[in-house]
Parts: sequence; C-alpha cells; structure tokens
Amino acid sequence: MIRALIAAAALLVAGPAFASDVTLKANPVDDDGQVTLGEVFDGAGSAASVVVARRVGPTVVIEAGTLQASARRAGLVWTNPQGLRRVVVREGAPTGSGPAAPTSARRAGPTVEALTYARSIAAGEVIQPEDVIWAPVQNHLVPAGAPQDVDAVVGMSARRALRSGAAVQPNDLTAPKVISRNEMVTVTYTAPGVTLTVTGRAQRDAARGQPVAITNLQSGRTIDAVAVGPGRAVAGPAAQTARTNPQAFQ
Repeated sequence: MIRALIAAAALLVAGPAFASDVTLKANPVDDDGQVTLGEVFDGAGSAASVVVARRVGPTVVIEAGTLQASARRAGLVWTNPQGLRRVVVREGAPTGSGPAAPTSARRAGPTVEALTYARSIAAGEVIQPEDVIWAPVQNHLVPAGAPQDVDAVVGMSARRALRSGAAVQPNDLTAPKVISRNEMVTVTYTAPGVTLTVTGRAQRDAARGQPVAITNLQSGRTIDAVAVGPGRAVAGPAAQTARTNPQAFQ
C-alpha cells in the first residue's frame, strides 16, 4: 500500500515535466461548432481532439484564462506571451479555401498580424469582443497607426459599413453617440451654490465629451452644452471638465 502511494505521488510530481508547450494559432477556426485544442493551438499533439468550447454562431469568444486552464488539464502549456484577455474562434474550414479561409488569398505578398473584422459590420454598430480577430494581412493593406489593442476597438461605433476580413483602420470607428439629433435632452448647469436643470432639443448627434447645442423649448434660446451620457448634457463650468473627462459624470 505504501509503495503504491509513493508511486502515485511520484507520478503527480513528475506530471508537469511532461507537459508540452503550444502556440496559439494566428487565426483559429473550427468547422463543426465544437472548438478543440488542435483548432486553437499548434503542437496540441494527442490532446488535439479535446473540446474546449462550443460555437453556435459565426464566432465564439474564449477567455484566455479559461483556455489556459483547459490546456493545462490536457497536459499542454500556453504561456500567453501576448497577454491576450480573450481568444476569438470563428467558423471556417482550417485547410479550406474561399471565404472560409481568407489567408489563402493573402499569400501573394508579405503579411503582418493585424486586427481584422470577424464579420461584416453595419454603420453605427458598436464593436463587440467577438467582432475583431488577429489575422495575417498583406503589408500594404494595414495602415500606419492601425489599432494594436483589442480593448481600444471594443465599444467603438462603426462610421460606415465595414467588410469582414478587412484590417481595422483608425478612421473606421468613432465613439458611440449618446445623444441623437432632435432628441430631448436634460441639461444640468452647476455652479457654486446653484444647480439648474432644463430640458431641450439636441441640434446634432454627440458622443460623450463632445459639444452639443441644445434648444430650450420654453425660451427658444440655444444652450452650449457637452454630452455626458444617454440623453444628458452639462453646461457652464462643468462643461470644460466634461470635454476632458466625461466619465466623471457617469
């Protein structure tokens, strides 16, 4: 009995020594809705068939920590050298061609890893984590100043219709509007010892921190204000603060 316990303990201690290092694929895809370690990592070996997520739409988002834990349980080590917070896996045949394998069309010239759109996005849509993915793109199609951080893109609004597979460009996106033209807006004026609130009609669209003229329906006067949230704006001394730090008014 004692010998068996010692042998079992030795196996537990020695286990990590046999773990295999794996590398995250540049453009993970799966073709049947069951995402496996072999579809996410290069070098998964005998653990390639282990299912780590299920995809019910065009993409599935896996938290990096969850993926690391799944790999570890299967005897694999992923160090996440890029410091990713999440990994997006999209629909497509890993070795196919055509729309499901966009990398085949990009082998004509040198490529770089860039943030691309995982699906086509309509103008005005807000970018979600599963909407962007790292993928190889030809050098000349990646503009200078292209975003290098997924978190800098998520939550932004599309200025125009964006094509699936295209590299994310700086002028593609803008802060989402919180006030729409002709919308009724509550404007707050705050000064030492006094707070006034009026309701008026917005003369233009505005995102947080952007100036917006509001027409006071009672007096007919125009109020110079700054948008701070959905249907809300501030005027007076607070407006300057709102321009530089609109989050302070949330």
